[in-house]
Amino acid sequence: MITKEFDTITAISTPLGEGAIGIVRISGSDALAIAQKIFKGKDLTQVASHTLNYGHIHDAEKDEILDEVMVGVMRAPKTFTREDIIEINTHGGVAVTNEILQLILRQGARMAEPGEFTKRAFLNGRVDLTQAEAVMDIIRAKTDKAMNIAVKQLDGSLKDLIDNTRQEILNTLAQVEVNIDYPEYDDVEEMTTALMREKTEEFQTLLENLLRTAKRGKILREGLSTAIIGRPNVGKSSLLNNLLREDKAIVTDIAGTTRDVIEEYVNIKGVPLKLVDTAGIRETDDVVEKIGVERSKKALNEADLVLLVLNASEPLTEQDRTLLELSKDSNRIILLNKTDLPEQIEAHELPADVIRISVLENQNIDQIEDRINQLFFDNAGIVEQDATYLSNARHISLIEKAVQSLQAVNEGLELGMPVDLLQVDMTRTWEILGEITGDAAPDELITQLFSQFCLGK
Repeated sequence: MITKEFDTITAISTPLGEGAIGIVRISGSDALAIAQKIFKGKDLTQVASHTLNYGHIHDAEKDEILDEVMVGVMRAPKTFTREDIIEINTHGGVAVTNEILQLILRQGARMAEPGEFTKRAFLNGRVDLTQAEAVMDIIRAKTDKAMNIAVKQLDGSLKDLIDNTRQEILNTLAQVEVNIDYPEYDDVEEMTTALMREKTEEFQTLLENLLRTAKRGKILREGLSTAIIGRPNVGKSSLLNNLLREDKAIVTDIAGTTRDVIEEYVNIKGVPLKLVDTAGIRETDDVVEKIGVERSKKALNEADLVLLVLNASEPLTEQDRTLLELSKDSNRIILLNKTDLPEQIEAHELPADVIRISVLENQNIDQIEDRINQLFFDNAGIVEQDATYLSNARHISLIEKAVQSLQAVNEGLELGMPVDLLQVDMTRTWEILGEITGDAAPDELITQLFSQFCLGK
């Protein structure tokens, strides 16, 4: 693999702020030379690759030491970008990392664009597009299961599956061409049609099975938008605090305390829930509370999951019945809270699958997690150990297009269309799958994808 010649780029690769370590990264053919100009210590051009070297960063113009550092030297091609990489490990702090960054820029490096290090890894053949996108999925993962799926994708599980399928499609197209160009048998047309039908069904089954993982994968990647709804003072905010294991929402006995929508992420058995604690839905003359109620209704309509909280110690009210009606078509879990008190709610008017909880005494909260598994994962468990999951919206869209192309081949076979015409749709499937890995992706798409990355990655 021959790497492409690029200019030398630099960026701060750690979050700005106070911390034990800040890292300034340099990548490119001049990375070693630039680092050597500002480093006081060993001759970096002579040290072994993949070593850390103690010294100081020195600003020659001001004749001052900026910081005591450890400098990592990694020589091409065994690096993330397949270029020479320098990583300056400085003391974490806004001022010192920025000073070192500015010093590097003055020596001739260019400020990296968002995601440019990973983009170079892709352009130099170090990773494909699915692996590059997995880098950001790892950074953004909110649970261990989401991280595990991203790590498998970074290791190339999706890439291998797509590459193998594309190769099989190519082999099929080549076989069809041979049969057409060298018709040695009278039944060659029938043989070619049978081969095309068999392979098309095989590819379609594989891709449709992959699409079935999309629901789980997308949930694990993006989380479930979960609205906690109920009339005022039934325990919505207390439930939020219980699930978060901290006091995020104000809890009082005064109805209407929550005036706005509060959003927080929580990990429920590996599934990230974006919990939305809404203002109690009721008729009110309070202008501020009325705005909160309208936002609550909007959150209810947009939610993937609805947790409807009712007060088990009181009879159903008209507001309760309204909420039961509003949420009946949602993925809904009905929670009867305050079961530590004598039950007065008309349970016979409610669905049989309600969950009785006491947030105050932390009773049956774990049953909420089990019900989520039933609703979204068919009781099959959230993640199968060795499965390849689709979680990226771009990948899902392209796989759906590939399946449509294969369906077009099948429809053509049923209509008795000539095989050479059906090859067009089969070839289109091959091209679409290439867009997933980047083998057939347009430059505009690649630029747009990497622009979404964080600076320094």
